[in-house]
Amino acid sequence: MTPSSIITYLVIFFIIIVVLSSFVTVKQGTIAVVTVFGKYRRILTPGLNFKIPLIENIYSKISIQNRSVELEFQAVTFDQANVYFKAMLLYSVLDQSEESIKNVAFKFVDERNLMQALIRTVEGSIRAFVATKRQSEVLILRRDIVEHVKEQLDAILEGWGYHLQDLQLNDITFDDIIMKSMSQVVASNNLKAAAENEGQALLITKTKAAEADGNAIKISAEAERQAAQLRGQGIALFREEVAKGMTMAAKEMQTANMDTSVILFTMWTESIKHFSENSKGNVIFLDGSADGMQRTMKEMMSLNLLDKQEVKK
Repeated sequence: MTPSSIITYLVIFFIIIVVLSSFVTVKQGTIAVVTVFGKYRRILTPGLNFKIPLIENIYSKISIQNRSVELEFQAVTFDQANVYFKAMLLYSVLDQSEESIKNVAFKFVDERNLMQALIRTVEGSIRAFVATKRQSEVLILRRDIVEHVKEQLDAILEGWGYHLQDLQLNDITFDDIIMKSMSQVVASNNLKAAAENEGQALLITKTKAAEADGNAIKISAEAERQAAQLRGQGIALFREEVAKGMTMAAKEMQTANMDTSVILFTMWTESIKHFSENSKGNVIFLDGSADGMQRTMKEMMSLNLLDKQEVKK
């Protein structure tokens, strides 16, 4: 092989290398930064791109996908209590504009310096917020802490070409002695609440029982009143019917020209018969003399006259 042919092959090979190096493939979710002799020139979007061989150079490839980092750090509250945080930081490139990509590519020397600045900024913002709160307030201010950090970091990260997507405080703990005291406070509050609930339940039970007893007494009294009223009405109706019967019998005897005192005599004898049949005693004392008989008849006749007067009224 002659020297001229060798040179020809080398030239062809060099041309092939130059042509191939002029085509650049950029992956999806990535932006390539192109420089010319070290100076920023332009950006390349995902897909097949062309660059000037030997002049344009790929400075870096920047991912525009979301990235996350876990943080663990300590803060001190206003009342000098140590608080330990475990957090997850989610961030990404602000957008695909040329200005944002330039900030991402040239603001920091490398990724390590960016992460260090980002983490320290987040930690400092949370520490500054927690330093103004008491330890009893920190646990209920989780959302406020996140909003405070986002408000403080948005402007800073925008200057770096990034955006804070989310900050999650996964765990907030205190020193063991503080955790034990907090548990005791919670336990005592639960016992207090249980005692109050038990007292309220007992009060309600006794109140309802008293109300039930009162209602039972009222119902019993009302029933007794109605029963007494009915008994009185029954006796009154009985007397009324007896008076009507005696009046009708007396009228019939008067019509037949018979002495009405016979009715009283009959009632007297029937009473004696009732005493003898239903009395549980062994002896019944009755005045069977003529004077006693006459006195009894007079009393019964006076009662008969009194019943007649009441009926007329």
